[in-house]
Amino acid sequence: MSEASAAQTMGFQAEVKQLLKLMIHSLYSHKEIFLRELISNASDACDKLRFEALAKPELLEGGGDLTITIDADSQAHTVTITDNGIGMTRQEAIEHLGTIAKSGTAEFLTKLTGDQKKDAQLIGQFGVGFYSSFIVADRVEVFSRKAGEPATAGVHWSSRADGEFTVADVELPDRGTKIVLHLKEGEHEFSDDYRIRALVRKYSDHIAFPVRMRKSKKDTEYETVNHAQALWTRSRTEVKEEEYKEFYRHISHDFNEPLAWSHGKV
Repeated sequence: MSEASAAQTMGFQAEVKQLLKLMIHSLYSHKEIFLRELISNASDACDKLRFEALAKPELLEGGGDLTITIDADSQAHTVTITDNGIGMTRQEAIEHLGTIAKSGTAEFLTKLTGDQKKDAQLIGQFGVGFYSSFIVADRVEVFSRKAGEPATAGVHWSSRADGEFTVADVELPDRGTKIVLHLKEGEHEFSDDYRIRALVRKYSDHIAFPVRMRKSKKDTEYETVNHAQALWTRSRTEVKEEEYKEFYRHISHDFNEPLAWSHGKV
C-alpha cells in the first residue's frame, strides 16, 4: 500500500459536524454500538457486491468468499474492521463520509429525542452508523477500493472529527474497505480481543457473512466468531431470543423490538 497523491483536505458538511458533536458528547453511554454499526455496514457492502456480481462476476476478482475481519491491537490501541465487499471510489468516500448528507444525516438530526437509548437505536435506521466510530476513536482512517477498479484507484480517508477530513489516492491490492480506529485514551478496552469477541456475539451473531478474528494474539490463523449462518437455516432450538431481535433490527432498521416472530427452517 502506497500513497499515490498528496492528501487533499476538505471540510465536513454542516450537518455532519453537528452529528459528530452529538455522537461524541451525547451517546457516550452507548459507545459499544460503534462495532455493531461498522459490522452492519461491512455486511451491507458484501451483500451489495454479491448482488452486483450476479450480472458481473468479474467484480469478484477471483475471490468469491465474502468475509469481515476484525483485528484488535492492544499495543497500538487500534481496532480494524475489514471487508472484501463492494468498496468505494474516491468520490464516493468524499460523498458518503464527509460532504454530502446522502446517508440521511439531516433527517436523523430532526428525529432525535434527547433520550440517549432511543437516539442510539436510530443510528442504523438513518445510515449514519459510521460516525459512531468517533465515540471511541480520536482518529479514524478508511482505506477503500471499489470492486472492478485497478489497484491504483484506492482511496485513503482520514479524520480527527475536528471539522475536516483528508483524502488521498492510494494503491490497494485488494478490493473492499478497511476502517482503522485509533482509540482514545480511556477506550483501550476495545483493543482487547475478548471484549471485541463478546460484542460480536452480542450484536452481530446473526450476520450472514463470517466475522473472523485471530485465534490468539500471536496466531496468524483466523477463525469465525459468529454463527455466519442465516437464522432460517438453523434449528429453532439453536436460536436465542436476542438473535431474533437483532436480526429484525438489522433487516428493518427499526430498533424497537418485534411484536412476534415465527421460525420455519429452510
